Amino acid sequence: MKEISAGGVVYRKVGGRLQIQLIQDRYGKISLPKGKMEPGETVEETALREIAEETGLKGRIVAPVDQIKYKYHNETKGMVNKEVHYYLVEAVGGKLQAQVEEIRGVDWFTPEEAWRRQKQSGYDNNDRILAGALKLLGIPVEG
Repeated sequence: MKEISAGGVVYRKVGGRLQIQLIQDRYGKISLPKGKMEPGETVEETALREIAEETGLKGRIVAPVDQIKYKYHNETKGMVNKEVHYYLVEAVGGKLQAQVEEIRGVDWFTPEEAWRRQKQSGYDNNDRILAGALKLLGIPVEG
């Protein structure tokens, strides 16, 4: 069984300063907004819908970042091959508001603080996603 999800690294510029959005998931880990693809959706539509649902923001896809692939065991479906597509997404509207059913919180950070938080309490497989998005924004990061 294959399952496709999509999400994004959301950014905005405020007064010429770049900010990166991070969420805190229901397990208390730093993460990125993402979710499962619904029938009839493109991967890009899934990413933008999930960002809007989880964070309240409307976004515009700027570029693809990367994919994460892994397997997990589901009690009813058995072994699932999971594929998560991530995009660099510019926030273009909406109001920042966490979807409390799904996540604990959402906030904006400087790129440096976002990277520090990701390394400190994020999922390891998101390191290359955030690093790739920051690189697309012209911000180098170090391990």
